[in-house]
Amino acid sequence: MKVYLAGHRGMVGGAILRQLQARRAAGEDLTLLTRTSADLDLTNQAMVQDFFQAEKPDQVILAAAKVGGIIANNSYPAQFIYENLMIECNVIHQAYAAGVKKLLQLGSSCIYPKAAAQPMAENALLTGTLEPTNEPYAVAKIAGIKLCESYNRQYGVDYRSVMPTNLYGPGDNFHPENSHVLPALIRRFHEAAQAGLQEVTIWGSGKPMREFLHVDDMAAASLFVMDLDAGTYSRETAPMLSHINVGSGVDVSILELAQMVARVTGFTGQILTDPSKPDGTLRKLMDVTRLDRLGWRASIPLEVGIRTTYDWFLEQGLDNLRAK
Repeated sequence: MKVYLAGHRGMVGGAILRQLQARRAAGEDLTLLTRTSADLDLTNQAMVQDFFQAEKPDQVILAAAKVGGIIANNSYPAQFIYENLMIECNVIHQAYAAGVKKLLQLGSSCIYPKAAAQPMAENALLTGTLEPTNEPYAVAKIAGIKLCESYNRQYGVDYRSVMPTNLYGPGDNFHPENSHVLPALIRRFHEAAQAGLQEVTIWGSGKPMREFLHVDDMAAASLFVMDLDAGTYSRETAPMLSHINVGSGVDVSILELAQMVARVTGFTGQILTDPSKPDGTLRKLMDVTRLDRLGWRASIPLEVGIRTTYDWFLEQGLDNLRAK
């Protein structure tokens, strides 16, 4: 079995690569194909075509994407929609052209409407207005789902999509401005603990609820969905509603999250909230009923995952992380 993993240097792709390497070490007959962006520009149609025609993989896992937080999405909307659309179009089409029968592409929970009922089920897709701050990225990820479904319908291939909740773990982005909430809190509380500060103020009221999934759980879920036989997968999906949510099924308030991070980083001061700052959506929780019925559940408790992520953060050192 020859498997091409696109995006193996990213947080999710790296976790999937580690699990595929473990399978190979355990005796599975796997050939793993990876390319850096310097070697293969996935936005370049000709390069992607040449790669697929030369390598002819049996399966493809598409974990490559341009990702970022609110500031990045607001600052570079054209890049977010263009690069993600090009990556998806090139990889999915050239996989089909090279005879790839099975593909898995990874999306995002931002595909769902801003006002979607909670928890967000798969059938909420395309039922309302998207969150404006990341609409270009969300539109691109929705297009990826529909590309897979359309190729399935017209060409009889088996291309699947999984939509993760908020992910965290080793390989995350801890940039002080461009990171997501959990790595941002880890960095802030670490620096506060090291400086001996007596208080840390978090944005908003601290009341919004968010769901988090460790990247190793996401990798395991991705391979679980990829491995499902076609009959089992089709029983839980529909031709034009084929994606599967991946999450922990549990959410916590931002204040509770900050308290966990404080415990892990050793910060013993006071945690203050700033209600003058925006809260954002009050709740974002994925409905994971479909995945649960298929037989998979997350296994890494949030505080345990935060601790292992903090250990990785310490191993990297701030000097290395500042450049990322």
